[in-house]
Amino acid sequence: MKGIRPLVAGNWKMNGLGASLGELSSLLERLNRDPVATDIMVCPPATLLSLAREVLMGSAVALGAQDCHPLPSGAHTGDLSAEMLADAGAEAIIVGHSERRADHGETDALVNAKAAAAHRAGLTAIICIGETEAERRGGATLDVVGRQLAGSVPPSAAAANIVIAYEPVWAIGTGLTPSADDVGQVHGFIRAGLKQRLGEAEGSDVRILYGGSVKPANASEFLSVAEVNGALVGGASLKASDFYGILSTYAETNA
Repeated sequence: MKGIRPLVAGNWKMNGLGASLGELSSLLERLNRDPVATDIMVCPPATLLSLAREVLMGSAVALGAQDCHPLPSGAHTGDLSAEMLADAGAEAIIVGHSERRADHGETDALVNAKAAAAHRAGLTAIICIGETEAERRGGATLDVVGRQLAGSVPPSAAAANIVIAYEPVWAIGTGLTPSADDVGQVHGFIRAGLKQRLGEAEGSDVRILYGGSVKPANASEFLSVAEVNGALVGGASLKASDFYGILSTYAETNA
């Protein structure tokens, strides 16, 4: 974990119209006044990527996308390739989010292929893993997380091109949150798995984010846990004031 610079990424999900880009402008204004010691990324819907790139140009906020097709091109109506997303300005792609796994039946193998596609296009893959409430109640959290980690991380993975986001499915958008101890246990388990998979040096440098109802009120609790290198934020990233409330956990005065 030594030397890892944190990352806070906002996942807008299926939210946002052109007018929503005003929130990005407000965020940049606040960051100019009160900078933070963390990397920042916003992942709006694909319809806003090109417009968001114009707003964020030259700023400290990176642009990410929410999903991609594994192939670079072809007869796949409605899908977008990693190359297309890169062309629109994305620097990273979220893959394997629990909502994609649940709503679209995405398997670890498909997530693996999408992460590899992000790498093919020169982008970072933010690979999401996490257990459902039933799996948690059944004591299978580490089994599920371990299986997803092993199956979703492609051979092309390295510390420079992947981020792992642990999102307990039962905590996303529900207001429920695990304890800091629970988060620490899972993140420590993920770190050990990454070291085993990628080697001690590479595995030690991969950023592991926590996601699951992260809000300004609880951000400092989770972001202070060992092996938590930032957050993947959902609803709270839609408003500049809320998102900055989370980012301010890494205020330069506290760094």
